[in-house]
Amino acid sequence: MHNPIHVEVRIPASLQQVWDAFTQPDAVQQWNAASEDWHCPEARNDLREGGDFKYVMAARDGSMQFDFGGTYTEVNPHKTIAYTMGDGRKVHVAFNEQGNDTVVSEHFEAEDINDRDMQQAGWQAILNNFKHYVVNQQP
Repeated sequence: MHNPIHVEVRIPASLQQVWDAFTQPDAVQQWNAASEDWHCPEARNDLREGGDFKYVMAARDGSMQFDFGGTYTEVNPHKTIAYTMGDGRKVHVAFNEQGNDTVVSEHFEAEDINDRDMQQAGWQAILNNFKHYVVNQQP
């Protein structure tokens, strides 16, 4: 992986809860945004090696949207997911149980348009939103 950026979050939830929220399209639509003014109105996920995923990322005011997607290169249930984004960059996601918590770690190749700090902040914000969603879904 060339020039990777790392983001991570520790979630007080079971590995199964975290995995399901990360991989089920209906759940992804609930948390996949970096800020309140964005959302994910569409998500599809063929979670298998060689399978594709596509998440539509859209401004809530309708001013812009883009597709975020790729092809899975590795799916090891409850452990790791790796994929290649549409622009060729690689991503690796690890899920690790630590006591009653689950740690989600993402490593992704930086793109050349936005600065590294901005990319890291955006991906971290999405992971933080993911944590918030999972915690609030618990019984």
